[in-house]
Order: sequence, then C-alpha cells, then structure tokens
Amino acid sequence: MLDAAAEKRANRWHACALYSLIALIALCLAWELWLAPAFPGQWWPALKVLPLFIPLRGVYKRNIYTMQWSSMFILLYFTEGVVRGYSDLNRLSVHLAQAEIALVLLYFLACLLYLRPYKQAAKRAAKEALARARAQARESSQEAAP
Repeated sequence: MLDAAAEKRANRWHACALYSLIALIALCLAWELWLAPAFPGQWWPALKVLPLFIPLRGVYKRNIYTMQWSSMFILLYFTEGVVRGYSDLNRLSVHLAQAEIALVLLYFLACLLYLRPYKQAAKRAAKEALARARAQARESSQEAAP
C-alpha cells in the first residue's frame, strides 16, 4: 500500500505517537499521585488516566481507526492541561500542565502524520474504483444501445 520511504516515515510517526501516549500516562499518574496532586492525600484524581489505556492497545497494533478516534479523544487532556496551566497556583503543577499540553500536541501531530499516507492511498484507490465503475457503465450502455 505504501512505498518504502513512506513506510519508514509512518514507522517513525507511529513510534512517536505510542511513546507520547505512554509518557502522558506516566506524567498524569505521577502528577496526581506524587508530584503536585490536585487533592493531596486523595488517589481518585489519578483515575483520569484510565481512559488513556483504552486506545493504548490499538495504537500499539497500528489500528488506523483507533488512531483516528484517539487523536480527537486526546484533546480532552489538552483542555485539562490548559485549564490547570492557567488556574493552578502551584508552580510545579503549572509546569506539569505545560508538559501535558506538549505531550498531547505531540501525540495529535504524530497521529495525523502517521495516518496521512494511508488516507491519501485510500482516496486514490476510491478514485480509481470510481473511474473503473464509470468506464464499465459506459461500456455496458454502449453495448445495450442498438
């Protein structure tokens, strides 16, 4: 489906997406449990990490559909990073929010750049199939004409 150069680039973007997702999970856990928890002594804010495990298997296996929906889903964590970056008074928490924003944007960009050649190839295949169908329709209409 992809040529060798495009496959190599896709491999790099896939690795970038996978590692940024894993880093985001680690950052959020460390943030809420040890570094600068929103509610000191409470463990339940760390549950925000659980939804990040849902796309992890699909991203690891290079599932295109998972990479598509997770690139939109991850933007919830971008929103959280922006809100906490502007509202938290703890300086460390602000820096952690900035790191969260950076990891989310890295994941989002890596997903888009990983998916781009596959989307282009699918679009080309659809155009070719449409052109073949139109050609067959023209041939059959010419054969049916007396």
